[in-house]
Amino acid sequence: MPFMQNLSNAVVLAGTYILMAAGLTMVYGVLKVLHIAHAAVYTIGAFIGLLVFTWAGNFWLALAVAMLVSGVVGVLIYRSTYHYMLDAPRTVPLIASIGLFVMLTDLLQKDFLMGPYQKALPAGGAGLPRIQTPWFSLTPKQVLILVVTVALLAVVYLILTRTRIGLGWQAAAMDRDMAAAVGVNLNRVIAFNFFLGSALAGAAGVLVGVYNNSVFATMGDLPSYKAFIIIVLGGMGSLPGTIIASLLLALVENFLVASVGYVLPRDAIAFLVLILMLMFRPHGLLGQE
Repeated sequence: MPFMQNLSNAVVLAGTYILMAAGLTMVYGVLKVLHIAHAAVYTIGAFIGLLVFTWAGNFWLALAVAMLVSGVVGVLIYRSTYHYMLDAPRTVPLIASIGLFVMLTDLLQKDFLMGPYQKALPAGGAGLPRIQTPWFSLTPKQVLILVVTVALLAVVYLILTRTRIGLGWQAAAMDRDMAAAVGVNLNRVIAFNFFLGSALAGAAGVLVGVYNNSVFATMGDLPSYKAFIIIVLGGMGSLPGTIIASLLLALVENFLVASVGYVLPRDAIAFLVLILMLMFRPHGLLGQE
């Protein structure tokens, strides 16, 4: 039973990692930019989810509005910043992204927004049942994370493989200049890329806020590093690699802590995995050499 329980806990944890890192991977796939400000969008999603849930008391409405607002914020970031840096050296948008992340995080800490204190998000399991088996159990909150993650991944898969704009995104990820030459509207494709990736980050922020019953202005600090580690592990720009890396990292974190205890801080394990990956497979699990 401990093995299956640890495995189920790892899958739930991986769900939040996937939603957070998927958008970062999508942006890197098209622009080859490490979009560090993505973590601020994650926090904004949690904040909007908190506001809507406090007002309406409905988790699903809070999740939908948070994803919509996060997506719009992502598009605004692209249009106001990265749009003017598409042909600049890659260090330029990276520095701009770090500056945006710091600015947005500091802004969120102001009293007229989130303030410096943690706020509760008591949404519970949004009406979903507890799953109890002889081998493992899942709380309603864990079931909620799994349901939302699977549903959103299915939507992303359908968009990317069954729609023209999704196919345009894949073409731009392979070669932006060639995609533009054959008629792909790069501005629309990249803006959609930011909208979808940012919406996923917003969903991750709401789910983590519900799971921990806590939302605060600096909650994106650690996920910014964790998401970077995941996209490196999976192979820069590889969405399937991001999913696999998220599962791998969650499994390592859960089983290592369960087997040897807190020898290392739980979040430090991710950096240890990153070091080992860079030593033996620097291009990531599914990255191209």
